[in-house]
Amino acid sequence: MADIPEVLFVCTHNAGRSQMAAAMLAHEAAGRVRVASAGSQPASQLNPAVVQAMAEIGLDISGEHPKPLTGDKVQAADVVITMGCGDACPVYPGKRYQDWDIPDPAGLPIDAIRPIRDAIGDRVRALVSELTAPA
Repeated sequence: MADIPEVLFVCTHNAGRSQMAAAMLAHEAAGRVRVASAGSQPASQLNPAVVQAMAEIGLDISGEHPKPLTGDKVQAADVVITMGCGDACPVYPGKRYQDWDIPDPAGLPIDAIRPIRDAIGDRVRALVSELTAPA
């Protein structure tokens, strides 16, 4: 891995899970990790309830937008974390892959999104500890 590891979060629409994870990791890592997110079939906008759930914990993702998954993004990453994009995620040798089994918040009310947000937060904190631990 590079001096500063790069993590790519991927989900189908890049409108919920991967956006939450990217924002949380960027916040928690505070510059010690580079973060990107993408979707195998990006939506036209972020899920408004996801934006609201993130605002509740002090993270403003309202300026973000869904981005397409490209081979270049995967190649640039040291760690690729998928969340439900299935076979659409390209696999490159030498990359570390993790699949996080996290429910899709699409169409869910905010009360159902909060536990998803919190589960992502728990995984992100563990990932930060792992990626930034002294060698």
